[in-house]
Amino acid sequence: MISLQDWQRHLAAQLAAVSDQPTQEARWLMTLALGLRSTELLVNPQQVLTPAEKAQLQTLLDQRLSGVPLAYCLGEWSFYGLDLAVNAAVLIPRPDSELLVSLALLESRVEDGLQLLDLGTGSGALALALARERPQARIFAVEQSPEALAVARLNGKRIGVKNIQWLQGDWYAPLNAGLRFDQIISNPPYLASNDPHLPDLQHEPRTALVAGPTGLECLEQIIFGARSRLHPGGRVLLEHGYEQAAAVSKLLQEHGFQQIQTHCDLAGRERVSSARSPEHA
Repeated sequence: MISLQDWQRHLAAQLAAVSDQPTQEARWLMTLALGLRSTELLVNPQQVLTPAEKAQLQTLLDQRLSGVPLAYCLGEWSFYGLDLAVNAAVLIPRPDSELLVSLALLESRVEDGLQLLDLGTGSGALALALARERPQARIFAVEQSPEALAVARLNGKRIGVKNIQWLQGDWYAPLNAGLRFDQIISNPPYLASNDPHLPDLQHEPRTALVAGPTGLECLEQIIFGARSRLHPGGRVLLEHGYEQAAAVSKLLQEHGFQQIQTHCDLAGRERVSSARSPEHA
């Protein structure tokens, strides 16, 4: 007879091969598979698992040991205090991207009726974090992948925000011609097609990772279209690779942006570039 406590120890021992926090991962997988709260694992450690529960746990363990990211095993991940549904159609939200949210919030007040655009929204993480913090803002979130957009819409329903319009299409294409924005934010694909990190990211959608031969292709498209979509003095904020800051700053300068800045992530790497559209045409 195998108890909760026994299974938790077994999971942790196995997960040590793929995780630097195997005990925590074991708890997460058990609460998911068994529909329990973390505290219930402590209250009833000798509870015996049913065959169906053991099979479910083994399935999750096998997935994780095969290299499937923990977030996909759990089916959700935390971003800026939000618990977001995730699956293999979307990138897993990362703490570095919270910098985009923080910078956007610095430029706005709660009472401002801003108009914001999130390009390549994926799971909806950026748009949803901003929508919760700026409920008076009007937010448009664009995503090329229908499967990813379905995840974003689901997250919008789960969180209950009402001020986001979800649009399917390629960058600016699905937007009405007359729409102008106070801020454009994006965490676009920015890896080159031969990036050495790609094998470690094999479970995440390649189209959300790879921009093209140089890695700058999507950033170029966004910057090229941003001037005509921003109000005078509006701001663009772009996440990019830590070695791309100089190239992105050059692109922004070439397209007439001003007050170009580079911002570092939690590890001190140049991760986000921001700039302003001229106040006057």
